[in-house]
Amino acid sequence: MSAFHDLVLTDLGGQELPLAALKSQLTLVVNVASECGLTPQYAGLQALHQRFRDRGFGVLGIPCNQFAAQEPGSDAQILQFCSEQYGISFPLSSKLEVNGPQRHPLYRLLAGEGADFPGDISWNFEKFLVGKDGRVLARFSPRTAPDDPALIQAIEHALG
Repeated sequence: MSAFHDLVLTDLGGQELPLAALKSQLTLVVNVASECGLTPQYAGLQALHQRFRDRGFGVLGIPCNQFAAQEPGSDAQILQFCSEQYGISFPLSSKLEVNGPQRHPLYRLLAGEGADFPGDISWNFEKFLVGKDGRVLARFSPRTAPDDPALIQAIEHALG
Protein backbone atom coordinates (compact mmCIF):
# COMPACT_ATOMS: atom_id res chain seq x y z
CA MET A 1 0.00 0.00 0.00
CA SER A 2 1.04 3.60 -0.56
CA ALA A 3 1.81 6.05 2.23
CA PHE A 4 -1.47 7.83 1.34
CA HIS A 5 -3.46 4.63 1.88
CA ASP A 6 -1.63 3.89 5.15
CA LEU A 7 -3.11 7.00 6.79
CA VAL A 8 -6.14 6.84 9.07
CA LEU A 9 -8.13 10.02 9.67
CA THR A 10 -11.14 10.61 11.90
CA ASP A 11 -14.47 11.45 10.27
CA LEU A 12 -16.91 14.10 11.48
CA GLY A 13 -18.80 11.47 13.44
CA GLY A 14 -15.69 10.52 15.42
CA GLN A 15 -15.16 7.22 13.60
CA GLU A 16 -11.95 6.05 11.98
CA LEU A 17 -11.64 6.99 8.32
CA PRO A 18 -8.95 4.70 6.90
CA LEU A 19 -7.66 5.95 3.56
CA ALA A 20 -7.02 2.28 2.67
CA ALA A 21 -10.76 2.24 1.87
CA LEU A 22 -10.01 4.64 -1.00
CA LYS A 23 -7.41 2.35 -2.61
CA SER A 24 -9.77 1.28 -5.38
CA GLN A 25 -10.67 4.81 -6.40
CA LEU A 26 -9.32 8.02 -7.82
CA THR A 27 -9.71 10.61 -5.05
CA LEU A 28 -10.01 14.39 -5.09
CA VAL A 29 -8.76 15.63 -1.71
CA VAL A 30 -10.06 19.12 -0.92
CA ASN A 31 -9.54 21.30 2.17
CA VAL A 32 -12.97 22.80 2.81
CA ALA A 33 -14.56 25.53 4.93
CA SER A 34 -18.17 26.45 5.67
CA GLU A 35 -17.83 30.25 5.87
CA CYS A 36 -15.69 31.00 2.83
CA GLY A 37 -16.55 32.81 -0.36
CA LEU A 38 -15.69 29.54 -2.13
CA THR A 39 -18.03 27.44 0.05
CA PRO A 40 -20.56 27.13 -2.82
CA GLN A 41 -17.98 24.80 -4.41
CA TYR A 42 -19.45 22.15 -2.11
CA ALA A 43 -22.34 21.83 -4.58
CA GLY A 44 -19.96 21.24 -7.47
CA LEU A 45 -17.87 18.78 -5.47
CA GLN A 46 -21.00 16.80 -4.63
CA ALA A 47 -22.04 16.83 -8.31
CA LEU A 48 -18.56 15.66 -9.33
CA HIS A 49 -18.67 12.91 -6.71
CA GLN A 50 -22.03 11.69 -8.01
CA ARG A 51 -21.08 12.00 -11.68
CA PHE A 52 -17.97 9.83 -11.47
CA ARG A 53 -18.46 7.60 -8.41
CA ASP A 54 -19.65 4.62 -10.46
CA ARG A 55 -16.40 4.84 -12.43
CA GLY A 56 -14.17 4.63 -9.36
CA PHE A 57 -13.91 8.26 -8.26
CA GLY A 58 -14.64 10.01 -5.01
CA VAL A 59 -14.14 13.27 -3.14
CA LEU A 60 -12.58 13.49 0.31
CA GLY A 61 -13.30 16.72 2.20
CA ILE A 62 -10.84 17.97 4.81
CA PRO A 63 -12.25 20.81 6.94
CA CYS A 64 -9.62 23.34 7.94
CA ASN A 65 -9.83 26.50 10.04
CA GLN A 66 -6.40 27.93 9.13
CA PHE A 67 -7.61 30.49 6.57
CA ALA A 68 -9.29 33.50 8.19
CA ALA A 69 -11.01 31.15 10.70
CA GLN A 70 -13.62 30.24 8.07
CA GLU A 71 -14.32 26.78 9.55
CA PRO A 72 -15.00 27.66 13.21
CA GLY A 73 -17.68 25.06 13.96
CA SER A 74 -17.51 21.76 15.77
CA ASP A 75 -17.45 18.49 13.84
CA ALA A 76 -21.19 18.09 14.49
CA GLN A 77 -21.89 21.62 13.19
CA ILE A 78 -19.80 21.04 10.06
CA LEU A 79 -21.57 17.74 9.38
CA GLN A 80 -24.99 19.34 9.85
CA PHE A 81 -24.10 22.27 7.58
CA CYS A 82 -22.76 20.03 4.82
CA SER A 83 -25.75 17.69 5.01
CA GLU A 84 -28.46 20.35 5.18
CA GLN A 85 -26.99 22.95 2.81
CA TYR A 86 -25.35 20.75 0.18
CA GLY A 87 -26.48 17.13 0.69
CA ILE A 88 -22.85 16.02 0.92
CA SER A 89 -22.46 12.25 0.62
CA PHE A 90 -18.68 12.05 0.30
CA PRO A 91 -16.52 11.49 3.39
CA LEU A 92 -15.39 14.43 5.49
CA SER A 93 -12.64 14.23 8.08
CA SER A 94 -12.49 16.14 11.30
CA LYS A 95 -10.55 19.42 11.05
CA LEU A 96 -6.88 19.17 10.12
CA GLU A 97 -3.96 21.60 9.91
CA VAL A 98 -2.80 21.81 6.29
CA ASN A 99 0.13 24.22 6.75
CA GLY A 100 2.70 25.07 9.37
CA PRO A 101 4.43 23.10 12.11
CA GLN A 102 1.26 21.14 12.98
CA ARG A 103 0.62 20.16 9.33
CA HIS A 104 -1.11 16.80 9.31
CA PRO A 105 0.82 13.88 7.76
CA LEU A 106 -1.75 13.80 4.93
CA TYR A 107 -0.75 17.31 3.88
CA ARG A 108 2.95 16.61 4.41
CA LEU A 109 2.46 13.81 1.89
CA LEU A 110 0.37 15.92 -0.53
CA ALA A 111 2.27 19.20 -0.40
CA GLY A 112 5.29 18.86 1.86
CA GLU A 113 8.96 18.65 1.09
CA GLY A 114 9.59 15.96 -1.50
CA ALA A 115 5.97 15.91 -2.74
CA ASP A 116 5.26 15.95 -6.47
CA PHE A 117 3.40 19.27 -6.02
CA PRO A 118 5.06 20.87 -2.98
CA GLY A 119 4.19 24.17 -1.36
CA ASP A 120 1.86 25.56 1.25
CA ILE A 121 -1.86 25.35 0.73
CA SER A 122 -2.89 28.83 -0.40
CA TRP A 123 -6.56 28.92 0.70
CA ASN A 124 -9.70 26.88 1.26
CA PHE A 125 -10.76 24.50 -1.53
CA GLU A 126 -7.30 23.68 -2.88
CA LYS A 127 -7.56 20.32 -4.65
CA PHE A 128 -5.28 17.30 -5.06
CA LEU A 129 -6.12 14.49 -7.47
CA VAL A 130 -4.75 11.25 -6.00
CA GLY A 131 -4.53 8.11 -8.12
CA LYS A 132 -5.54 4.61 -7.08
CA ASP A 133 -1.86 3.96 -6.34
CA GLY A 134 -1.78 6.86 -3.85
CA ARG A 135 0.35 9.15 -6.03
CA VAL A 136 -0.67 12.77 -6.46
CA LEU A 137 -1.49 13.25 -10.14
CA ALA A 138 -2.42 16.94 -10.15
CA ARG A 139 -2.95 19.96 -7.93
CA PHE A 140 -5.58 22.62 -8.55
CA SER A 141 -5.91 26.08 -7.05
CA PRO A 142 -8.79 27.02 -4.76
CA ARG A 143 -10.33 29.08 -7.57
CA THR A 144 -10.51 26.04 -9.87
CA ALA A 145 -14.21 25.22 -9.79
CA PRO A 146 -15.26 21.57 -9.58
CA ASP A 147 -16.76 21.85 -13.09
CA ASP A 148 -13.59 23.41 -14.58
CA PRO A 149 -12.75 21.65 -17.87
CA ALA A 150 -9.11 21.10 -16.81
CA LEU A 151 -10.22 19.30 -13.65
CA ILE A 152 -12.83 17.24 -15.48
CA GLN A 153 -10.27 16.31 -18.13
CA ALA A 154 -7.74 15.24 -15.48
CA ILE A 155 -10.35 13.04 -13.81
CA GLU A 156 -11.48 11.48 -17.09
CA HIS A 157 -7.88 10.89 -18.18
CA ALA A 158 -7.00 9.21 -14.87
CA LEU A 159 -10.12 7.04 -14.99
CA GLY A 160 -9.21 5.93 -18.51
